[in-house]
Amino acid sequence: MKLLPRILPLSNDQRRAKLMSDLIHEEAKIGGQLFGPVPQGHHRQFFCLDEYTWVWHEEWTENGQRQVMTTRYTVHPGGVLKSQGDGRYLPVSMDEARNLFKATQLYQRRIDAKYDRMLQAT
Repeated sequence: MKLLPRILPLSNDQRRAKLMSDLIHEEAKIGGQLFGPVPQGHHRQFFCLDEYTWVWHEEWTENGQRQVMTTRYTVHPGGVLKSQGDGRYLPVSMDEARNLFKATQLYQRRIDAKYDRMLQAT
């Protein structure tokens, strides 16, 4: 057992931050499986970062080179903006906005089901 946590326990804010990080990580794994099996050698995540932001992150190796793609969707009353790689935010098409909406609905159903199972087990 590690001695330092026993000497310097986490503050309430640190425990809350760790719990939120752990929950987002678990939800990201579930979200990464929304669109079918994750190919071997790939790492895929899809998650809700905050009330306005959704993130799709994928890593894989291609021709011996590690590839990384992160897409950040920011939802505003006037539409959805997307950023990939260069940090610029551009509006998405209506079709892409619809697909994102469907994905967020499916994500929410799967996350709710996971939490329901956890609560029933307690």
